Amino acid sequence: MKRLLVRLAWLLNGFVVVLVAPLVNASSEYNMTQGVTEISGKVYELHMLIFYICCAIAFVVFGVMFYSILRHRKSKGAVAAHFHESTKVEILWTIIPIIILIAMAIPATKTLIAMEDTSQSDLTVKITGSQWKWHYSYFGEDVEFFSLLATSDKEIDGIEVKGAHYLLEVDNPLVLPIDRKVRFLMTSDDVIHSWWVPAFAVKKDTIPGFINEAWTKIDEPGVYRGQCAELCGRAHGFMPIVVHAMEEEDFDAWLATQKELAIATQQAAQDALDASLSLEELNSLGEEVYKNRCAVCHQVNGGGIPGAFPAIKGSPVALGDVDVHIDTIVYGRGGTAMQAFDNQLTEKEIAAVVTYQRNAWGNDTGDVVQASDINAYKSKQSGGTESSTGEVQDNAKEQL
Repeated sequence: MKRLLVRLAWLLNGFVVVLVAPLVNASSEYNMTQGVTEISGKVYELHMLIFYICCAIAFVVFGVMFYSILRHRKSKGAVAAHFHESTKVEILWTIIPIIILIAMAIPATKTLIAMEDTSQSDLTVKITGSQWKWHYSYFGEDVEFFSLLATSDKEIDGIEVKGAHYLLEVDNPLVLPIDRKVRFLMTSDDVIHSWWVPAFAVKKDTIPGFINEAWTKIDEPGVYRGQCAELCGRAHGFMPIVVHAMEEEDFDAWLATQKELAIATQQAAQDALDASLSLEELNSLGEEVYKNRCAVCHQVNGGGIPGAFPAIKGSPVALGDVDVHIDTIVYGRGGTAMQAFDNQLTEKEIAAVVTYQRNAWGNDTGDVVQASDINAYKSKQSGGTESSTGEVQDNAKEQL
């Protein structure tokens, strides 16, 4: 009977290890994903190697422990032995862990070195994180855009049924080619973010004033999703990453289209300088821009969040000097969460949102700001004196 119990214990221990390991290996829902890149495959293999080593250690340690408990239990009349130092045992339990660590360290070091090798890349993309969106810029291609959450407010508020990719969909995904080495340069405009796409085994912090590097070479076309993996503020959960991997020919065609679109956008922005929109037209466009870019902090009703983000309704900025208002949106405010929108919005959009903020929620100033006014103000600041720029900044800080 006693021998049977010992054998059952050994069999149970071995059965758990033998059964659980393949299950963990097969279940992508609970295990690390194998990904779609060579590096992600190496990371997965390294993960499983360490897992199996841990299983083997557990098998030996717990096997000996359960055997000792059953074989040398008090009810059997076993008496504890009294002995002291054993040089052989101490040498043995020093050498064995060293061998295990070396077996783990060699493949881990090779994988880590490969993950950091960004040389000989075919394409470089600059990734800039900001609260709460991503900015992608293709080096040498004159193509750049922002990527924002596309999940509707109604889904977030529970008014509509949540979609299959709830909080994991964006308006402009990052588009990359397969079979080309893509180098990422990562930084941030405000706080620390983290660009994480599990399928690529890429996870790097984006730090203000610092450039981090990473790379990927995608093997299969498709859509891959990730998230910001660093707690970066109240809308941290609304900062998804979507990457659309294309065949090389399709990517080249997409890139050419984006270049043409960029030229057309520049021409449209130039044409907007000569246009004069009505208050109604500016308010309509301004409301759309405000809901997409400003409402996350200042709220849809313009009331802000006390102690965190100032209200625009009844604000001294929205009711005061229009130049201060324009400066606040164009250049942002250092030391606050107010970021610069100069490179995020067109002059037409900035004019529209300034007009909307000065006439919504009972502000009713009647002010109308055109794209030409924004352009003139920016030209004045870029060509003006430091003292005049500093004066506007100081005035804005007082009103904020």
